Amino acid sequence: MATVVFIHGTGVREPGFSKLAGRVAAGLTALREGLRIVPYYWGGTHGATLAAGGASLPAEPGGTSRGPAGRSPGDEAAAAWAALYADPYAELVLAAAGAPQVTERAPGSLPPDHAIRARLAALAAQGDAPAAELGPGLARAATDLAAHPLLGPAAEALAPDDLAILAARSLTARVLADALDSDAPLVPVGDLRDAVTDRLAATLGAQPRGTERGVRSLVLRVAGSAASRAAVRRRRALTEAAHPAAGDILRYLSRGEAARTGLRDLVAGLEPPVALVGHSLGGIIALDTLISTPLPQVRLLVTAGSQGPFLYESGSLPSLEHPAPLPPYMPDWLNLYDPRDLLSYLGAGLFPGRVTDVPVDSRQPFPASHSAYWTNPEVYRHIVDRLP
Repeated sequence: MATVVFIHGTGVREPGFSKLAGRVAAGLTALREGLRIVPYYWGGTHGATLAAGGASLPAEPGGTSRGPAGRSPGDEAAAAWAALYADPYAELVLAAAGAPQVTERAPGSLPPDHAIRARLAALAAQGDAPAAELGPGLARAATDLAAHPLLGPAAEALAPDDLAILAARSLTARVLADALDSDAPLVPVGDLRDAVTDRLAATLGAQPRGTERGVRSLVLRVAGSAASRAAVRRRRALTEAAHPAAGDILRYLSRGEAARTGLRDLVAGLEPPVALVGHSLGGIIALDTLISTPLPQVRLLVTAGSQGPFLYESGSLPSLEHPAPLPPYMPDWLNLYDPRDLLSYLGAGLFPGRVTDVPVDSRQPFPASHSAYWTNPEVYRHIVDRLP
């Protein structure tokens, strides 16, 4: 009789673990009778906890000067910029949506967006120098904004000053968003960002004034900005709810031997053949354990949504450093990944002939895709097909 040891991933605690383990057992035994399912609940003993009750968490930002509903001006500004980093054209879209119906223009008159397009083209011709403090990309951003089809409707809806400020904020957000996407090591602080935005707004025709007035309210209506404000205000609650996931990874990478020892001790008492099935960090624990100690009872390793290959390639896997190969006593390795799961990685290219990568599609976006393996019948079929 084959035994399957199921090893859960990050952040799983009771009562959720029992429900998860029961679902996995039901999915496997429905396809193959006689399987013995043994759960390894490492989270309760070896998982992360906030031992001092969250004493490491800073107080809420913003000091004691709070606005409506407890918001500080800094909270609102940060939320507005967060929305713009996610979509530098967010304000442009909102402004264009409020544009009045265009009536026929007088012969020879210029459309209201003519001036801003000309100024954007002139700004692009200067290269990146006018916003050098933000990093590269201003010229490209100005060229793209000048050609944006919604600039015309936005110009119909806004006064020239507000349109210039909107354009400046869009340019700044685009440059910084590109820097964040490229993992730039330096991002300017808010004061410098706002000073550059003021300068760009003046170049585009705005009267000198702070860019936090006027059209600021537009971006605060963008979906998600309220959630961003709430996240800042509720850092303690969010950390306490989410810390097991991040904390489990950090704790394992620094003090993972106890989790590996627990798995070795569990497997030692089982009759072969044994298969280890690990989700996410559970797959890393299983992989590390099998690499560091021969376990002849184990005939199959299954990882689902696991970061083991990535940790190995990046030099972070505790048991094996790239380019060292897998030891010869490692069992067959089936690695299941969802192409939409950004926390799943491939192993076949790193360990040719030793790993079989198989895609499974939950039809869920990330991060839901990372938690959808155990409700996907395809996952259970692939596992049972390869069980000893």
